[in-house]
Amino acid sequence: MNFTGDQVLRILAKDEKQLSLLRDLEVLKPQKVDFWRGPARPSLPVDLRVPFSELGDIKAYLESHGLAYSIMIKNVQVLLDEEREAMAKARRLERSTSSFSYSSYHTLEEIYSWIDNFVTEHSDVVSKIHIGNSFENRSILVLKFSTGGSQRPAIWIDTGIHSREWITHATGIWTAKKIVSEYGKDGILTNILKAMDIFIELVTNPDGFAFTHSMNRLWRKNKSSRPGAFCIGVDLNRNWKSGFGGNGSNSNPCSETYRGPSPQSEPEVAAIVDFITGHGNFKALISIHSYSQMLMYPYGHSMEPISNQKELMWPVESPWTGPMTMASSMLLPLSSGTQGAMASCCQLHRSSPRPRRRGWRCGP
Repeated sequence: MNFTGDQVLRILAKDEKQLSLLRDLEVLKPQKVDFWRGPARPSLPVDLRVPFSELGDIKAYLESHGLAYSIMIKNVQVLLDEEREAMAKARRLERSTSSFSYSSYHTLEEIYSWIDNFVTEHSDVVSKIHIGNSFENRSILVLKFSTGGSQRPAIWIDTGIHSREWITHATGIWTAKKIVSEYGKDGILTNILKAMDIFIELVTNPDGFAFTHSMNRLWRKNKSSRPGAFCIGVDLNRNWKSGFGGNGSNSNPCSETYRGPSPQSEPEVAAIVDFITGHGNFKALISIHSYSQMLMYPYGHSMEPISNQKELMWPVESPWTGPMTMASSMLLPLSSGTQGAMASCCQLHRSSPRPRRRGWRCGP
């Protein structure tokens, strides 16, 4: 799929009325606009990808309603071509050196091959678990980091539930490598693995991810289809039982935030639910996304504070995170979809450098 001439517009709404006009665009132009940062509140910009064929109409709509905008990306395809060329260059280098580049993006096949080699090389601490199959029957794999024992307290990390967010897969791979390289050296990580297991699902949406490489780089959902439905795919991040059908999700199968026909209807979500509930001793679950630069914690479907909100806010203003501004009980964007009511969300507004420390750090 080609995105030549598509632009990403950054729009600044002055008030709730203008925000409402932006939300109307998804209804007025179904499948024609792609919110990368949805309408949330006047203080936050809205980022909108517009196909070349719709640019005239969308810009006229914005101008007629006094909505100020700027062109953030002039031609989306140019960036995608540069990305593809960088991947090809990295692949040629990998082949010539028989190595794996942790600074480049990879296909599903390359990631799964890396998993096999990674588990073989670090079998003392890493194993591979098959937890199910996707709609198109691709394997759903999880890496388990453990120093022994069974049913120990565990941490779950998943990446790539939205298939176009390639940086999250890369972050998961980097994190896996960091775990094995720092175990026995970094005190915090070593103590965690002495007491707990870590599970990482690198490709949570394998069908969608494969599709982003073969056909449509900006595909977000999975690839499930149902009789009578004109559009395919479900937003797996809206398919959980908790708060199903609430704010931030859509009942239209053609929407980027389509929640699916019922909770856990998608095999990719059901596999995670079955595995985690079957294990029975997970203490933390982390899902890594990209673009919006937010730290979000439960529950995204409610505006009520949760009982342990103070505990979850612990990193705020800590020396390792730097200053963060609490944005609680207000409308916030949900990963390039429509607006969602976020009960508990910290949005990072770093106003001073984070102190450097040796050892365990997150990030690719």
